[in-house]
Amino acid sequence: MELSCSSALSWFLVVLLFSTVDAHSWIEQMKVIAANGTFVGSPGYARGNVLRTAPGFSDPTMTYLIPPDDRANQSLILPTDRICKSTQRTYNQTEGSPRLQASAGDAIALRYQENGHVTLPWNQPGKPKNRGTIYVYGTTEPRENDTLLEIHKVWNTAGTGGDGRGVLLSKQNFDDGRCYQINNGNISEYRQSAFPHVADTLMGADLWCQQDLALPSDAPSGKLYTLYWVWDWPTAPGVDPSLPKGKQELYTTCMDVDVVEGGSSVSHSRVQEGYVEDQSLDQAAIPSEFAEVMASGPKIKTEGSSAPSSSTLDATSTPTPPITPTPTVPAQVLVLTTLITIHTTIEPSAQPSGGWLVEST
Repeated sequence: MELSCSSALSWFLVVLLFSTVDAHSWIEQMKVIAANGTFVGSPGYARGNVLRTAPGFSDPTMTYLIPPDDRANQSLILPTDRICKSTQRTYNQTEGSPRLQASAGDAIALRYQENGHVTLPWNQPGKPKNRGTIYVYGTTEPRENDTLLEIHKVWNTAGTGGDGRGVLLSKQNFDDGRCYQINNGNISEYRQSAFPHVADTLMGADLWCQQDLALPSDAPSGKLYTLYWVWDWPTAPGVDPSLPKGKQELYTTCMDVDVVEGGSSVSHSRVQEGYVEDQSLDQAAIPSEFAEVMASGPKIKTEGSSAPSSSTLDATSTPTPPITPTPTVPAQVLVLTTLITIHTTIEPSAQPSGGWLVEST
């Protein structure tokens, strides 16, 4: 089917709009990681999941913000603020989005879109250099009325924090050093070249971020193990003129894992295979994160990635990658880009110079 120039232009502008809109993030998918770093088995999904491919999908279906936008004090988190979205407060799997099946001690990957928060950092002044910190808490005793404040930064790695029902499993940067949204920012352009990704139906042309972690080695088989994913993404005071006092901003996703007998993956005590280098990032753990999974206790990944990140690049620098493979670009995008240049000129969005002022602690 042939498209007219005008209809092609309209279609491309719609795509462009949705690729640069100020969207937010949640866990899109979970995968088990084998001892060589490769994803194995079927994917799992969050409670109440709605796939991006569903008719009429929009981000608010899966986004859960604490405190909510309509709260007068944007830094006030109430003791009654639940840690889970209303559609995720009970064991609840939707059709086509089953729970992940994994064994005690298995390494797993939690995957999410960066939505421009990493590759267009100048769009959100006052945000942390690492684009926020992600915490993952685990428990075999979830409660429907679990609140953020009784868990976040209360549960600890020893399992002695708060009421002792859960543990802190992982603490990492939101920016994994490789993920990107397709846009014209210098960070995205570098990563598209350094870490090419073939577009697929669910992920699209963007490359998802991920957080690799291990389930507890004593997670009981035959039961569900609940994970609370918390993205802590504050705005510092005195940076964004519209937020002179700054603000708290957290997003969560709640999900369960079916703990099954037998190990298809890897535990801390039975690593026999080495990580296979140069695997496709579509289906493999990130080496530096996978190495942390093998270490004891959660860590914040601050260095070690070969890719420039939003914490090391400013908005005007043009990095020179050591290797510059040709990024994979769908043919229809090339065609539509040609059509657009015939009819109009699209001004790139302004990118202010300068770096970022705060770092997450």
